[in-house]
Amino acid sequence: MQTLSLSNPSIGRLSLFDWIYAVLLWAGALYAFNAYGAYMDSYEKTFLFGFAAGFSVLGWYWKPLRTLIITIAAVSLFAINDYHGDLGRAQHAFFLKFMLASQSAIMWMSTLFVLATLTYWLALATRSTFAGQVASGLTWSATAMGLIGLIVRWYESYLISPDVGHIPISNLYEVFVLFSIITALLYLYYEQRYQNRLLGAFVLPIITAAVGFLLWYTFDRQAENIQPLVPALQSYWMKLHVPANFIGYGSFSLAAMVAVAWLMVNRGILATRLPPLEVLDDLMYKSIAVGFGFFTIATILGAMWAAEAWGGYWSWDPKETWALIVWLNYAAWLHIRLVKGLRGAFLAWWAVVGLFVTIFAFLGVNMFLSGLHSYGTL
Repeated sequence: MQTLSLSNPSIGRLSLFDWIYAVLLWAGALYAFNAYGAYMDSYEKTFLFGFAAGFSVLGWYWKPLRTLIITIAAVSLFAINDYHGDLGRAQHAFFLKFMLASQSAIMWMSTLFVLATLTYWLALATRSTFAGQVASGLTWSATAMGLIGLIVRWYESYLISPDVGHIPISNLYEVFVLFSIITALLYLYYEQRYQNRLLGAFVLPIITAAVGFLLWYTFDRQAENIQPLVPALQSYWMKLHVPANFIGYGSFSLAAMVAVAWLMVNRGILATRLPPLEVLDDLMYKSIAVGFGFFTIATILGAMWAAEAWGGYWSWDPKETWALIVWLNYAAWLHIRLVKGLRGAFLAWWAVVGLFVTIFAFLGVNMFLSGLHSYGTL
């Protein structure tokens, strides 16, 4: 079932505002290219114009995304211009210091995600439509601030030195921000598709847990400091492999939290407030299917990156081995559901357990095992 926020993006159905949105997106991309193209490598230029093309179409299909993209573009350009080429302004320029420098924006993201989680719980407890709307708005705002933080951080890395500059997806600090944003966007899409905000009380806690780790990592390890890339990460493969990987991680996490809701509804808990079992089952399946697709792409890209960096496609490094375990886990889940037609509590529990397997592959390997990926350790 779809809401008015989801539409057919065929050319004949596009409105004047759809075209204005696309023109603004391309104008912003051209402005950024003219202003900062000298600092960009070929990947970043391709990313910039690919972003304009891809998000033009996505904005036509999912209308709220248009507001998000325009807001992020406008605020990010304002923040970047406010630096005037001087990184030190982050410490004394008002808007940068308190809102729009990368660390400030990411702290706002963290605060807003925590507030959104609490508000979703309030909405679930009181069945308040207004509280649900506020929670959704807080989640959108947190996502916007996180994306602004990453974009500004990207620019800040070049202000340190053109040799240091890189896309901010290279360490645990940056990818935890990325994970929070991707998981929130996936949830917000399904929230509108299935017309139910109360699932946020189940999904947002996994984002809040990521935020908790991010805050610990920031204050205990000073992880917010921008560091030059180690040689193994100085590759365009990283810029493709990591985003695909974290769409997979975000989707698997969303599926697990929906599975928790399924198990509760199946026992008659909150059954009148949450979507019916069939809807939860459909959402769980689609999340795992999307995650599996992107995780498969990420694994293939990772193998190609390994061949370039280490001379072989596969070396049974602990990170690679656990990535294979995650892939096999969800391949088996999809096989059981699609081929065997199994539904119900068994698959729901499997999705929950799968989250712990994924967490270990994502974080536990970095903490407890060593190997070729040891540059990602805590």
